Amino acid sequence: MINMQRAGSGRIAGIATALGGALSNQLGAASGSLAFPGMGPLGVVAVRQLVAAMILLPVVRPRIRDLTRAQWWPVLLLALVFGIMNLTLYLAVERIGLGLAVTLEFCGPLAVALLSTRTRNGAICAAIAAAGVMAITRPQPTTDYLGVGLGLIAACSWAAYILLNRTIGSRIPGVEGTATATGISAVLFLPIGVWILITTRPDMFALLCAVGAGVLASTVPFVADLIALRKIPAHLFGILMSINPVLAAFIGAILLHEELGTIEWVGIALIVAANTAALLLPSGTPRDATAGAGQRRD
Repeated sequence: MINMQRAGSGRIAGIATALGGALSNQLGAASGSLAFPGMGPLGVVAVRQLVAAMILLPVVRPRIRDLTRAQWWPVLLLALVFGIMNLTLYLAVERIGLGLAVTLEFCGPLAVALLSTRTRNGAICAAIAAAGVMAITRPQPTTDYLGVGLGLIAACSWAAYILLNRTIGSRIPGVEGTATATGISAVLFLPIGVWILITTRPDMFALLCAVGAGVLASTVPFVADLIALRKIPAHLFGILMSINPVLAAFIGAILLHEELGTIEWVGIALIVAANTAALLLPSGTPRDATAGAGQRRD
């Protein structure tokens, strides 16, 4: 009885931690968007990558000198994917808003899950997700096709992130590979960040918002994900991460004063439903297929 109570309390704690990490992630994205007027999306991404590396590298202490050639190539690709993913997401947020950008980006891990199976249930989930994307991107005079395209590039990058992390996880113990990729990405963005800081001279508010993005959208979710995955199954974690687009939409509306129409809300709901169904319906997909959906980019 005591063991069952402990297991139940551990499960509740894991669920709360996972949801807390998701909330922190979207608050971090909102914080970063507030810095756009001062340093632009590129500057925010540069600061975010530097902050994440400064926190994670001392904690993880990856043994870089011990990496082999077979371990290095996915780490280098992951470092490149980090930058592309975060930059295209923030560029999309700047053009189409937080809620829609995050929803489109979420199609990446959903695609990985659906492509891992070719059953009728998978096809149904894909159709539901496609309907959601069409609702969000439907042609109209005010449609920002560049913003939509950037959101979909971020989605492809997130899918690549999951696949690369699978490869790295099988070749490098723990999270050393991810931490190493974070450091390399930070080095790549360092000259960009310095140049932007010198040329734009952002005010303290913009700097604090960018630093907040690094802490809230990278470091906190990273730790929360690790803790949550020790307490709850990977498939439950993936389902919980479906809340990200919804949180992004609400935070965008409340903090950033973004307005979404009924059709956009329907599109968000359809994509969230497709991801949840992909994890719940019998499909033959490995239960960790979408676990990477919630493991945040550092």
